[in-house]
Parts: sequence; structure tokens; C-alpha cells
Amino acid sequence: MELLKILREEKSSRLKGGIYHQTQIMLAFNTNRIEGSKLTEKQTRYIFETNTIYYEDGETSVNVDDIVETVNHFSCFDYMLDIADEPLSENHIKRFHYLLKNNTTDVRKSWFRVGDYKLKANTVGGIETSLPSNVSSDMKNLIESYGKMKVKSINDIIDFHFKFEQIHPFQDGNGRVGRLIIFKECLANGIIPFIIEDDHKFFYYRGLAEYSKVKDFLVDTCLSAQDNYKKVLNYFFSNL
Repeated sequence: MELLKILREEKSSRLKGGIYHQTQIMLAFNTNRIEGSKLTEKQTRYIFETNTIYYEDGETSVNVDDIVETVNHFSCFDYMLDIADEPLSENHIKRFHYLLKNNTTDVRKSWFRVGDYKLKANTVGGIETSLPSNVSSDMKNLIESYGKMKVKSINDIIDFHFKFEQIHPFQDGNGRVGRLIIFKECLANGIIPFIIEDDHKFFYYRGLAEYSKVKDFLVDTCLSAQDNYKKVLNYFFSNL
């Protein structure tokens, strides 16, 4: 909770170069990159710091949606900090999705519901997810059962993440919304949060795919990511 307080204070003051600044860039870069964004960490940093795009050597074009979704993710993170200590709700989750996907080309698709649950069936990694007709009840049940836990451990948060991704409630953006929820719930429960890095994408996907049989794959990947974020925190705050 001390970290949440610091992140909120730095967000409010727009402090440059602090943990809020660094976390915004790390999370936006890695979570978007996992989902196929071509923007580099340096480009993500330029967008956050200068509201401009940096062209890498030999690069002639950049996908507009990659830029929009990066800017949108910064807004998602700010919203997440604002509501971090509130009980997780469907409204929060739908708001994450709206903020992430607003003004992208997906808005122009008649079948794509920005900020609402999917209309078309989808899969993740070749695995079937909840049918559109079942998503609303599946999400309500998941959030209700999760909300009944008075004390939530990191394993409970990881378990929620797996179940959320198994439902895959949105047409697109589920992974990014799910990882924002992880960060929120860690802050809300006094747990050091973590950022799944693009370099560990294979282990993360393997962990999700095998979770029903072997939970340790995903748990170990998340704990490793937590160790990495602890190193970032130790740079800024030796007492955390």
C-alpha cells in the first residue's frame, strides 16, 4: 500500500524519472509487445516523455494502432491507480478495455464492442474460451468468488488471471486487461506487483496453457517477474 501511495503521489505531481514514470514505460512496452506491438522500449519512452514518435534506423513506418494503444495504456495505468484499492468489479474491467481500445481501428468494426464483452467466439493459443452467451455469467461468477476472499495471496491473483484469460471476455485486449488487473490486485493487497516481460513471453504462455495440470509453470514465471520488479524498486527505495 505504501507503493500505491507513492505511485499516486508521483502521478499527481507528474514527477519525471521516478518509479511511476519508469513503471508506466515498462508495463506499456512489455504488455503491448507481448500482444504483437512493434514499438521498441525507446519508442514507448519517447511517446510517454515527449508525446512524439522516435523512428529507429531504417524504419519507414509505424502502425498507428500500436501508437494509440500505447498512449491508451498510459491512461489505463492512471485509471488503475485511481481505483486500485476498490474491490474489483465488472465495471472496472470494462473500463480498462474501453480505455485501451478507444480510438483504435477496432472502433470502426460493427462487431467489435469497445468496453463491452465479445459478440464472436474466440480462442487463445488454440484453446476454446467462454462462448459469448456465457461470458456475462462466467465473469460474474469469477468476480463474486474472488471477491469473497478476505485475504488474497499472490497465488490467488495468479489463479484469477488464469481463469480470466480462460474466459477471454473481450474480442481483443484480454491479455493487457488481465495484466493490469494483476498489477491492481497486487497493489490492493499489499503485494509487490510484477510485470511480465516480453523476453519471458514463451514461459508466460506455457504457464497459462499448462496451468490446469501444472500450476508451477505460471507461478514461477510470475514470481521471477516479481523479483525483477523488486530490483527496480530497490533502485528507487532501499526500504521497500
